[in-house]
Amino acid sequence: MNHRVLCGILLAGCLSACNLFESREQRTQKLVDAEIQTINFNEVDQFPLFDDCQETEDKTVQRRCFEETLLMHLSMTLQNFEFRSQASLKDTLHIDFKVDAQGVISITSVEQHPAIVEANPEFERIVTGSLRSLPRLQPALKRGIPVATRFRLPLVLQTDE
Repeated sequence: MNHRVLCGILLAGCLSACNLFESREQRTQKLVDAEIQTINFNEVDQFPLFDDCQETEDKTVQRRCFEETLLMHLSMTLQNFEFRSQASLKDTLHIDFKVDAQGVISITSVEQHPAIVEANPEFERIVTGSLRSLPRLQPALKRGIPVATRFRLPLVLQTDE
């Protein structure tokens, strides 16, 4: 009877220790799966950066530097552009941008305002063309890996009749 008890204990111990027989690949995959669950894919560790922006700053400062540099560049480009309008215009348009994993920036959409489009059909082309003269841009990083990001920036337009 002692022999049966001993075999039963050994069998129970072997069954409860199945993890000992788990392959290295299976353990690694479990660790990877657990790590992936902790990653927030909606946030980056570092925003896209122009040369004037500091990568040692926190994310809020990085984002503000990126947005301010981009808006300043667009403002300077549009400063030379003469908007035509039937009436005085003060409006905010939203421009959606994408910065790819190589740091190339492109416009994905420009909010359409009927009065601006009708009187200034070349507006979107001017905005898109201004991106060619932007300073060099480093892509956003997630865990040290370059990733694509999307941004929406407001552009305030004001004309005097």
